[in-house]
Amino acid sequence: MSRLSPFPPLPKTDGEQLWQWAKNNVTAAEGKKVTKEHNLQVLKEVTADLASKAPKGNRFSIAARYLAGQITGEDYADFLTTLLYNEITTVGGTAAKL
Repeated sequence: MSRLSPFPPLPKTDGEQLWQWAKNNVTAAEGKKVTKEHNLQVLKEVTADLASKAPKGNRFSIAARYLAGQITGEDYADFLTTLLYNEITTVGGTAAKL
């Protein structure tokens, strides 16, 4: 496993899977407990790494802010895009407001 992927190998690890692991206090194959704090720390590290390599004005911190609530085992939205809608859409040159 790489430093950026401290979770058990799966075909796909997404927000829903991380949410379920944190909510149910799963222990990964190597013995690491998948907790809210663990998920948030990994998110912080990965976000910082990606943002440091991306052009200025990237939106990794915005994405991380919304994803954070989805990987803690607390809140869960079926579609993360719905939460991000006002951040990622524009109408007539200005951000759309729902």
